[in-house]
Amino acid sequence: MLNISCILHPTDFSANSQAAFPIACALARDYGARLLVLHVFERPVISQGGVMTPPPPTTLPEEREAAHLQLMKVLAPKGDVRVEHRFEEGDPVTGILQVAKEVHSDVIVMGTHGRTGLARLLMGSVAEKVIRQATCAVLTVKNPTA
Repeated sequence: MLNISCILHPTDFSANSQAAFPIACALARDYGARLLVLHVFERPVISQGGVMTPPPPTTLPEEREAAHLQLMKVLAPKGDVRVEHRFEEGDPVTGILQVAKEVHSDVIVMGTHGRTGLARLLMGSVAEKVIRQATCAVLTVKNPTA
């Protein structure tokens, strides 16, 4: 049997993340594991003269607070799993990988859009980058209704 004591569930509040959350909860319940739900509030990036640079803070405090409140509403559906919350700011991939390392996550359970071909190439994929760079197991869940 696997030794899973810490599960990280990154969320962007999308339907895909919502589809992965019950699986993260079931794993946490079955293994008696810690479940940490993470939201990385992405700062906008602008391109000036072909160089991508983060702009000065243009995000309203209200937007940040709304995202934080939404994170705190992510709770286990049956209340049988204690959910911890963490709010970070920055690049989602970097934030997910950093938190996974800090909390010694055994597995990351996250939603994916399941894009293929040109759409994946053009849009990139947070899940794919996390899979490639994570030092722990990563379970991706595609929303069955998408």
